[in-house]
Amino acid sequence: MTTTTFSLRRSVLTECVRTATAAPSVHNSQPWFFRVGESEVDVYADPARRLRVLDPLGRELLMSVGAAVFTLRLAIRQAGYRSDVRLFPEPDQPDLVARVTPTHPAKITPAVEALAAAIAYRHTNRFPFSQARVPVEVIEHLRDAARWEGAVLAVANEVGRDAVLGLARSADRWLRWQPGYRTELARWTGSATRHDGVPPWAAGPADELGTVPIRDFAELSGRPRRGEKFEPYPTIVVLATAGDRQPDWVGAGQALQRVLLAATWKGLAATPISQPVEVPAVRRRLLEPGAGLSVQMVLRIGYGKTSGATPRRRLGEVMRSVPRSERSGWTEAR
Repeated sequence: MTTTTFSLRRSVLTECVRTATAAPSVHNSQPWFFRVGESEVDVYADPARRLRVLDPLGRELLMSVGAAVFTLRLAIRQAGYRSDVRLFPEPDQPDLVARVTPTHPAKITPAVEALAAAIAYRHTNRFPFSQARVPVEVIEHLRDAARWEGAVLAVANEVGRDAVLGLARSADRWLRWQPGYRTELARWTGSATRHDGVPPWAAGPADELGTVPIRDFAELSGRPRRGEKFEPYPTIVVLATAGDRQPDWVGAGQALQRVLLAATWKGLAATPISQPVEVPAVRRRLLEPGAGLSVQMVLRIGYGKTSGATPRRRLGEVMRSVPRSERSGWTEAR
C-alpha cells in the first residue's frame, strides 16, 4: 500500500512539469503552459505562440504540446507512477489539450530509466552527421517506439530518400517567398538573453552539397552563414498517423518525442525536416496514394557531434492558474 500526501504529490508533479518543459517544439516556441491540480496536471496550448505562417491550423503547435505531454508522462513514470491521459477533456476549453493523472505505483523498468535519462540529452542537431549507416536493429527500435504511441515510422529507401529531400528543398524555397515568413522567423531567432527560440549557435551551417534543407535561423542576423559538407546520403524517416485531426496531432507529438528519446538512447542525433509537411500540396506527396496515413514529420537521423541544449522558459512562466471560464477563441474543428 502506498500513501502519498497532497503536498508531496504536488511537489512531485511540479518537478515532472519542469522535466516536461525540455520537450522539443517547432522553432523552440514552447507553446504550452501547465496547471498542477490536486492530483492531475492540465496541459494547455498557448495559441499566442503558434506560427501563423508555417502552422495556420495549429498542427505543429499541437504536436509540440503532444511532445510535452509524453515527456510529462515519462517523468511521472520515472517518479514511480503510471498515468492516465485524457485528450481535450473539457469541450468548453479548447486550449486544454490533455489532463494527465497519476494512477497507481509501478516499478521503474530499465527501459523507463533509459528513456528518462535521454531527456536531458535530446537536442535538435542541425550540423553534419557522419556517413556511418544506422544499423537495422536500431531502426527497428525506433519503429517500435512509434508503434508504442500508435504511429508509424517509415524509413525511406534510396529512391524515396532522394524524392523526400527534393520535395523538402522545393517546400523550403516556396516557404521563403510567403508573406510574413521572414518576420515570423525573426521572432523565433533567439539570442543569449532569451529563454525561447533558436539561438545563433544552434542554427547550424548550410549544406555545401545542397542535399539537406536546414532551415536558416541565422539569415536575419546579418552574419554570413558558413557552409559545411553534410553527409551525401542521409538516413530519412517519416512519421505518420492513421488520422489527421487534432487528437492525431497530439498523438503524433507524443510518438515523435518517444522516437527522439529512443534515438538519443541509441546514440543517434536527429534533425526535424518540417518544410515538406508545412506545405499541404507537398505533404500529400510524401506517401503513396491509398496508404491511409498522414505524414506528420520527416526526420534526418544519424551519428553526429554532441549538440547543446537550446534555452527554456523558467518554470514560473509556464505554470499558471487558469480559471475554468477562460476562453481563447481558438476553436478549429477537431
